[in-house]
Amino acid sequence: MEEQIQTAKYPAQSHSHDHLYHLLERLNFPMDNVDVEHHHSHRHDQELSYCPLFRGMTQREHDEFLDRNVREILTYKKGETVVRQGDPIQFVMLLVQGSVRTEMITMEGNVLDIDIMEAVIPLTPSFIYGVKNNYPVDVIAVEAAIFLKISKEAWLDEMANNKQLLTNFLTMNADFTLFLTNKLQMISLKSLRKKLATYFLEMTTAEDGTLTLKRSRTELAEYFGVQRQSLARSLKEMEEDGIIQLEGRMVKILDRNQLIRE
Repeated sequence: MEEQIQTAKYPAQSHSHDHLYHLLERLNFPMDNVDVEHHHSHRHDQELSYCPLFRGMTQREHDEFLDRNVREILTYKKGETVVRQGDPIQFVMLLVQGSVRTEMITMEGNVLDIDIMEAVIPLTPSFIYGVKNNYPVDVIAVEAAIFLKISKEAWLDEMANNKQLLTNFLTMNADFTLFLTNKLQMISLKSLRKKLATYFLEMTTAEDGTLTLKRSRTELAEYFGVQRQSLARSLKEMEEDGIIQLEGRMVKILDRNQLIRE
């Protein structure tokens, strides 16, 4: 049996990111792989509580959860493949630093960008305990990423003993299912302009009609499963029609009603 990690004592006001930092040190993780500057510059406003899994739980519960369950750290460089579509899900991977993108290859051979996931969040939670528990997508590191490795059995035991954790896990899965449903609906639209209109409407509101795209034009084309030239042409047409205004990655909605009619 692996050696139990001893729980360190920290001041009552210590943040979970601080606890995570010390946990990595105790696991002999090379700290030059950790974004120390980012860690300290956000220590007062970022805690593991912003992970949907830990919503409504106390800081002590976050810290004790890590101490009980984390035995290994996994790291990936920018552009490196984390998992491939079809790989078996043998353990839970909790992303605690960096971001990753999920994608799959369509029947036509196009790369379909599914989503960008940012820390802190577990990887593909809806598929962990399925009968066919395989990763449904490729996962690639957008930037240097750090994962905590947790056994599926330990994760299940934690949920069995913590109603809030179980509720959060079920809510996360429901939200993810809704996301996939909306994604499927968008993909089923035949017109790229309709896809763009749906996307812009989902990412903005009537009160705030401006959004900054997280993806480059190439990545956005992959998200919609089309060629970059097709995306550029549709965006230009929508801009010429006075529906949107483009400036770099910023998109300003000029005619929301027309977007709805698309």
